[in-house]
Amino acid sequence: MNTLFDKIWDKHVVQQIADGPTQLYIDRLYCHEVTSPQAFDGLRQRGLKCFRPGQIYCMPDHNTPTHDQDKPIADPVSRKQVDALAANAREFGLTHYGMMSKDNGIIHVVGPEKGLSLPGMTIVCGDSHTSTHGAVGAVAFGIGTSEVEMVLASQCILQQKPKSMRITINGCLGRGVTAKDVALYLMSRLTTSGATGYFVEYAGQVVRDMSMEGRLTLCNLSIEMGARGGFVAPDDTTFEYIKGREFAPKGDDWDRAVAYWRTLKSGDDAVFDKELAFDAADIEPMVTYGTNPGMGMGITEAIPSVDAIDEAGRASFLKSLAYMGFEPGERLLGRAVDYVFLGACTNGRIEDFRAFASIVRGRKKAEGIVAWLVPGSWAVDRQIREEGLDKVLVEAGFEIRQPGCSACLAMNDDKVPAGKYAVSTSNRNFEGRQGPGARTILASPLVAAAAAVTGRITDPRTLMQ
Repeated sequence: MNTLFDKIWDKHVVQQIADGPTQLYIDRLYCHEVTSPQAFDGLRQRGLKCFRPGQIYCMPDHNTPTHDQDKPIADPVSRKQVDALAANAREFGLTHYGMMSKDNGIIHVVGPEKGLSLPGMTIVCGDSHTSTHGAVGAVAFGIGTSEVEMVLASQCILQQKPKSMRITINGCLGRGVTAKDVALYLMSRLTTSGATGYFVEYAGQVVRDMSMEGRLTLCNLSIEMGARGGFVAPDDTTFEYIKGREFAPKGDDWDRAVAYWRTLKSGDDAVFDKELAFDAADIEPMVTYGTNPGMGMGITEAIPSVDAIDEAGRASFLKSLAYMGFEPGERLLGRAVDYVFLGACTNGRIEDFRAFASIVRGRKKAEGIVAWLVPGSWAVDRQIREEGLDKVLVEAGFEIRQPGCSACLAMNDDKVPAGKYAVSTSNRNFEGRQGPGARTILASPLVAAAAAVTGRITDPRTLMQ
């Protein structure tokens, strides 16, 4: 019996090149401002148009400032990239959700919330965190600029078929443990290369119990284990999330779609190239201590000793700790921090703001903490205000910024200064990722909120009602 990945992949094969890659049909291409300009230039040079413009959606997010979006972008490089995307979308007749549009935000947040990302689809974007869309039961993965051009021109791509892996997480998550913690735990066990060459299907009671927001977070971080992508088989949670969204099927089309989507699952006798299983009881709120997402530990644990690290990895381990200003064997609980960032395509959804607000309610932002709270889209911003979360956050001393990728990466104004510590809900903690010399500690919205009101790394379970 084929896996779910096989079912979706095989349904989209146009032709198999002899002793070569697969020509795969792509249902949806998302374009942002960073990786698309050269792809559009390639079309011009070859005198080509977009083959299926109705399947392509454009949105600036990486370079957009999270304040004063109604004014021209101050940074000339960012302004040029954002303007180029708008011009290319006009020239090639593509849907474009520009800054200050009610539909704008981070493309990996907007796609699912508008119902553009649907079960059974193949979805690509010139961005590694395209794996996020796998949460709806799609095969979604990041591609390079030349491949973006390929899809613009033909709505197809040449790809080698990845191997399949199933990761099953059994049991129920404990108090204060979130999907972000599950992902950081998996990376700490598998390392950042443990799923290289695989497409991962997430399964088990923990995944079945997750909200769609949680599944989007989990799939977002698949790439950080080295996976080509990750996804969850669609179920009633998926259908309830999608139903009624702008681009979701309606009426009889909806009934037909759901009937098909219910067939999208791996059979009991499906054979995976690799299977792994984990127990939810082993997972607690997580933090990272190093300079890749796989260098993570439970918040009550200590950084490993040098002896616990494989000899081949000790030099990079010590280099990473030196950058972070940490020592082997050190505990991070109680360590003072300077910045807190809530947002990114990892944790910029409404559920993340609810979690953050649940901790800060009735408390005050710690003195000296700089906090950036950035919704993943204008739709999330509207929901924050409809639910009154904005009042909770403002009363606690926080400001809600405008949507964008923000401090996930140093491509806009939201940069963490050199040497400063940031507890961040984003997806990468590489050297300089949040600004030259910035020190990033990846964590969940609950851990970020606890740090924001205490000024230091704090177990959120001690602050939960």
